[in-house]
Amino acid sequence: MDEYYPSFECPLPITDYKNVLLGHGSGGKLMMDLITKVFRPVLIPANIDALNDATSFEVNGTRLAITTDSFVVNPIFFPGGDIGSLAINGTVNDLAVTGARPLCLSAAFILEEGFPIEDLHRVAVSMRRACAEVGVPILTGDTKVVDRGKGDKVFITTTGIGAIDPEVVISCDRARPGDVLIISGTIGIHGIAIMSVREGLEFDTEVRSDTAPLHSLVTEMLEASSDIHAMRDPTRGGLSSALNEIAQASGIGMRLYEDQIPIGEEVRGACEILGLDPLYVANEGNLVACVGRDVAEKVLARMRQHPLGREAAIIGEVVEDHPGMVVMKTRIGGSRVVDMLAGEQLPRIC
Repeated sequence: MDEYYPSFECPLPITDYKNVLLGHGSGGKLMMDLITKVFRPVLIPANIDALNDATSFEVNGTRLAITTDSFVVNPIFFPGGDIGSLAINGTVNDLAVTGARPLCLSAAFILEEGFPIEDLHRVAVSMRRACAEVGVPILTGDTKVVDRGKGDKVFITTTGIGAIDPEVVISCDRARPGDVLIISGTIGIHGIAIMSVREGLEFDTEVRSDTAPLHSLVTEMLEASSDIHAMRDPTRGGLSSALNEIAQASGIGMRLYEDQIPIGEEVRGACEILGLDPLYVANEGNLVACVGRDVAEKVLARMRQHPLGREAAIIGEVVEDHPGMVVMKTRIGGSRVVDMLAGEQLPRIC
């Protein structure tokens, strides 16, 4: 293993904080700081350059992808879903945005003493239904129980393995100037669905989480064209953090157009009430892709034929200017830097 882990020395300070903060799980700057200063120098093989949602590898000439994720959402049942379906869909989506077809999953549960068995059964049934929708099984798992008050109902960790076609190469370090940015649907729905329950917000129509498996939408996109360079599902940290990760990994700039980003009225209104920016609110059934300009309209048209892509839109472009930064042209004609989420805007969101 020494060829993968040549050194455990880190020339940078481990962290500017003595203790872990909620913001270290935000999907934004603090989490990236934790990864780059603590985990990457010690745990991640030196030959892995881009930190994608899933990592590809080969076994006997077959390209596979693997991903793992933990789910700690509060509340565990929310409009449009629950922690069980969220765990399955989130893992499937991390595979999908690297171009992988999901093959199988594992699931591990940390249960708090006193958690109702009826609720646990409800979560398990939801996971089974989500697996059936995707067409992949859970092949293995684990269960641990912690003392009352040492957990919060249930935490779920899922791992997924998928297969990647040889001609598909999608990675967050492959965006190129001239690429077009496409979002698959309206943003911020999942985060606002969670907050509406927490804060008791009421709308003319119920805001339901957009949690959904995106693998079939990605298949449609790749059938339209393989000229898709980078893709992310903007979960924690929202659209802003996802785009900043791509921009920094690829060493390019991005230009967004505020009036082209699809935001529902309920999400916009809730964000105004809560003082949130929709660009930083979590999504669970949405993706953003960097697509070659010549095929962008073709890919967009194919996406709009899919139930999860009906509101897909072109929201910007990849540029040579301001590498590593995302800049948005506002509705009033000015520009603003859209930085990565600094702290924790919405804790326990996924």
